[in-house]
Amino acid sequence: MDAFSYLAVLLSIILGLGLTQLLTATGRLIRHRDRVRFQWLPLLWAAILLLIYVQVWWSMYGLRSHSEWTFPAFCIILAQTATLYLMAAVVLPEQVEEAGIDLQAHFDRQRRWFFGFFLATIVISVAKDVMLNGQLSDHTNLAFHAVFVLGSLTGLLVRRTRYQEVLALSFAGTILWYIGVLFTRLG
Repeated sequence: MDAFSYLAVLLSIILGLGLTQLLTATGRLIRHRDRVRFQWLPLLWAAILLLIYVQVWWSMYGLRSHSEWTFPAFCIILAQTATLYLMAAVVLPEQVEEAGIDLQAHFDRQRRWFFGFFLATIVISVAKDVMLNGQLSDHTNLAFHAVFVLGSLTGLLVRRTRYQEVLALSFAGTILWYIGVLFTRLG
């Protein structure tokens, strides 16, 4: 087994836990739908996050050619998967109480944590490129990261529902564009 295959096991477990968190929470909401006040915004963020998980998994295949693994290099990738997991942990409710749950109220309570973890994920992603490659990523990737940083910061700071809705729709389009431009082929 090569070094990356060995290291990828733990990364895969964390990504798998995050996917499980998202899918389990979604299933829970469906099962208890009679006690859930649905609102599309948190569900869209969960869908965006699901797409990000798939993109991260897809892009990690490119790390297989990295040959000089160090403990700090592994830790920074581990940190990125950990912040992704934490985003999944806060975006949808952990449980549905007998009294019910309002998805928008839940998201409003968790919004700062969600966008804080989102911001951390993006910053770690840029730092990961520097640590693994000794330089910043290409200009296109950096431009997308800058958009994600700006969106995360404003999501963190601006509470207005209408703004949050526009932000989520913009993020959805930008993530799809990002994947279409940079990640259509494996490796």
